[in-house]
Amino acid sequence: MPEYSVPRRVAAEALGTAFLVATVVGSGIMAETLTPDKAVALLGNTLPTGAILVVLITILAPICRAHFNPAVTLVFTVLRQLPMRLAGLYIVAQTLGGIAGTVTAHAMFGQPFVQASTHIRTGGAQWLSEGVATFGLVAVILAGVRFERKAVPWLVGLYITAAYWFTASTSFANPAVAVARSLSNSFSGIRPADLPGFIVAELAGALIAAGTMSWLLSPASTVAHTERAAP
Repeated sequence: MPEYSVPRRVAAEALGTAFLVATVVGSGIMAETLTPDKAVALLGNTLPTGAILVVLITILAPICRAHFNPAVTLVFTVLRQLPMRLAGLYIVAQTLGGIAGTVTAHAMFGQPFVQASTHIRTGGAQWLSEGVATFGLVAVILAGVRFERKAVPWLVGLYITAAYWFTASTSFANPAVAVARSLSNSFSGIRPADLPGFIVAELAGALIAAGTMSWLLSPASTVAHTERAAP
């Protein structure tokens, strides 16, 4: 696999996050425009999000690993698989790309480019949901990379599709996406005041998943060697 330059890798992260957020926000606007039924609207928001993740990870992972998510970038940095300087550039690119995605979605639907969301998403259940959603996402990525790398795009897309429905928060699981969605007063929005709770929960879930999966995915030979070395 060819090694791409840092500017190209950072640009790919920004582009991927922009398309991801444009899909989340745009499909949310379309859904609430077409139906008053919240369940149908959520389904209309869920399926495009899962689908675009499969596409974006497939085409951009060879360039930049296709994180599109500061929590995922943080995990790979903690696991020493990504340099800190590059991780910082990725996080900036993801955040700016996400904001660009929101603005683009609004523009496509003829809405004000930036809107302060009034969609309340706060409380213990919501924070727990975000922690669980992000834990699961990171677990899927790490196990997928370990056992079936080619399947990772589908694993992530299918996981997020499911997590939209089994979490009370509809599985943001991504600080950059959360920031971008706070700028949209639409179906997929989140009130800016609720961002800190979501972001803390997402980062906590990601770090717990990193520790858990690092232990769970340790090779059997390493475990056996540790047991033999024990007094």
